[in-house]
Amino acid sequence: MRVVLAGTALWAVALVVLLLVGDDVDRVWTWTCVAGVVLPGLGLALMRWQGQR
Repeated sequence: MRVVLAGTALWAVALVVLLLVGDDVDRVWTWTCVAGVVLPGLGLALMRWQGQR
């Protein structure tokens, strides 16, 4: 689980950097970072939900 959290944190940092840069980057990179933050969050929530049953 630590690896997933560390990877998610790196994606979040990359997202912040891209948002600070602004329009100088392709939006595909921004959405890739969003997916890198959202999808592990959903996966961790699913793991937690399954573990409680």
